[in-house]
Amino acid sequence: MTDDADILFERRGMLGLVTLNRPQALNTLTHAMCVRLQAQLDAWRDDPRIATIAIQGAGERAFCAGGDLRALYHAALADPALAAQYWRDEYLLNISVRHYPKPFVAFLKGFVMGGGAGVSVHGSHCIVDETVIFAMPETAIGLFVDVGGSYFLPRLRGRLGLYLALTGARLGASDCLYSDVARHFVPAADRAQFIARLSEGLHPDRAVGELARALRPSPLSSIAAEIDGVFSAQSVEEIGERLEAGDGVWSRSAYSAFCLKSPTSQKIAFRQLELGAALDFRDCMRMEYRICQRILLGHDFYEGVRATILDRNVPPRWQPSRLEDVREQDVVRYFAPAPHELLA
Repeated sequence: MTDDADILFERRGMLGLVTLNRPQALNTLTHAMCVRLQAQLDAWRDDPRIATIAIQGAGERAFCAGGDLRALYHAALADPALAAQYWRDEYLLNISVRHYPKPFVAFLKGFVMGGGAGVSVHGSHCIVDETVIFAMPETAIGLFVDVGGSYFLPRLRGRLGLYLALTGARLGASDCLYSDVARHFVPAADRAQFIARLSEGLHPDRAVGELARALRPSPLSSIAAEIDGVFSAQSVEEIGERLEAGDGVWSRSAYSAFCLKSPTSQKIAFRQLELGAALDFRDCMRMEYRICQRILLGHDFYEGVRATILDRNVPPRWQPSRLEDVREQDVVRYFAPAPHELLA
């Protein structure tokens, strides 16, 4: 076993096991963790003793609640290039997970948000347990739905991906299966047995067949048609109008969440999911790296982290503060070729 505190690597028989090991910080990803995980995946790729990779989170509260936003915020204030390098290495890691030549199994539990999605949903086998709380809350901190959100969100069932991006809605286990965020449910009590079977060389498909369980119908399924109707609108403003006009419990709750998000981030997310639906994974990641470089030169990311993470529960002061004041030409600039590109 390699033990370097924040991330652990272990070979168990034919399994390469990764444990994100910052339970006190909900296993949020640091830059160093991304770099070390990339290096270990590279090593295991060519190791004939390793048949499968699995990744899990330490503790009971989270698989991974995203990137280390405190560190990212301070790095960006000191030098935006430092934060851009974090994102570059994280995005290259997301690409490695997506295209990994061996089975890649992610055991999702507790909070799974942002960067946690990036090192899990792109793998070959995404497994949830009964404790999972999945979300893409980036627009609440003036960011955008990155780590491959441009690719996987528009490919979810119906318009659920845009709903997640613009409201930060949280999904439970059955919702994750219904929406196609994950493919299988395995109870937490059976995770150790699953890992043991993988270490013996059993292919994840067979392990899933032995241990996966059915769940009750997803609560999301009962409102999916309503979500599709609202989020099929042709603009973010129109989505807001449709939510505001709704008189049901879901629409009122969704509208309240929608109104708290950065208007600029919402418009970026709307455009990136529209474009991402027609792009391959690598091109989605190229697009996201262009966006992040310009996010670092703006206002809302710094304000969002300050208000929600550092000062905690202080309403952020977005600039602009209204959707109608976010000009289309300003949004388009986030997507233009940048000084530094992710891939040649």
